[in-house]
Amino acid sequence: MQEVSRNGLSPPPERILVKEVNWLGDVVMSLPALKAVRRAFPDAHLALLVRKELASFFDGSRWIDEVIPYSVARGRKGLADRRRIIAAIRIRRFDLAVLLPNSFASALWATLGRVPRRAGFVRDARGLLLTHRVRRVRALLDHHQVHDYLYMLREALGIEGGADDYVPDVHEPHRTTMRAWLASRRRRPRGRLMALAVAAAYGPAKEWPADRYAALIDLLAERYGAECVLVGALGERRKCEEVVAASRHGALVAAGETSVGEAMALLSLCDGFAGNDSGSMHVAGAIGIPTVGLYGSTRPDRTGPLGPKTKILYHQIECSPCLARTCRFGHYECLKRITPAEVAEALGELGAVH
Repeated sequence: MQEVSRNGLSPPPERILVKEVNWLGDVVMSLPALKAVRRAFPDAHLALLVRKELASFFDGSRWIDEVIPYSVARGRKGLADRRRIIAAIRIRRFDLAVLLPNSFASALWATLGRVPRRAGFVRDARGLLLTHRVRRVRALLDHHQVHDYLYMLREALGIEGGADDYVPDVHEPHRTTMRAWLASRRRRPRGRLMALAVAAAYGPAKEWPADRYAALIDLLAERYGAECVLVGALGERRKCEEVVAASRHGALVAAGETSVGEAMALLSLCDGFAGNDSGSMHVAGAIGIPTVGLYGSTRPDRTGPLGPKTKILYHQIECSPCLARTCRFGHYECLKRITPAEVAEALGELGAVH
């Protein structure tokens, strides 16, 4: 008699590939779904296919059996990268692929990698490449994005998961590294340490003005004796340095000096966080430190930070949320209405400063 898993898959998968999403904030929001897959198939080999720059996010996740990092170059060089990805999938002989992103490429890679069962949303003209397909219902847009991935799993594979299972695993060796990094750089080690994310990969419509961040650094230093550390990717370092230069009290700049895994560890050592709708914001909230998210063009009800100590500052105006990368009117008024004093007060309400 053929064995059937409790989720209805026959036979139950022995080797599962999960194609992770492509942005840090989305990875955090996909964690409940990923953990649901692990719980549904506790004895299966669980592997993640994830962008190289995000792979260290899972350094502390011992419940994952394998992380397969990849990168795809632009132009013709990218063809060789794609062939390597497909070969890496094929040689591992997966029998189920769970495709969290909506891209055609992710479904094509799994298909050419000879994974016989492929589950995901019917998006980006990839429906024929999926064996377990789900159509996104409009009602999902009225709920937090974390429910998108859970809905897909439930409808495609019968896997149930909880939206509150979002806490990432911080790798303890990274925490040791970042303790040493802070010890060698902090000027006020006895003061509270606040992390700030002053940039956002999506564009300026997500970014609180740089002069406001500089004013916040000074306000936190003068009112609470706090010191700030600016986090982000290498491409965001220049903006971080501009913010620090505009402040009177200065701050540490970690942007570009850490891997994603190390940045997670650094955030876990901070007393609080304030910043744009960004990957760092999602990590900070999920880790559990007091987190203040500053929103302009995006919808906090869809992409707000997950966590027990979070607060959103959002001054909706007639044109928001526009979901655009840049303000079509050029005024960015939705962001400018948030004041440094308001952010400092929110951090205080969450217990980050006192």
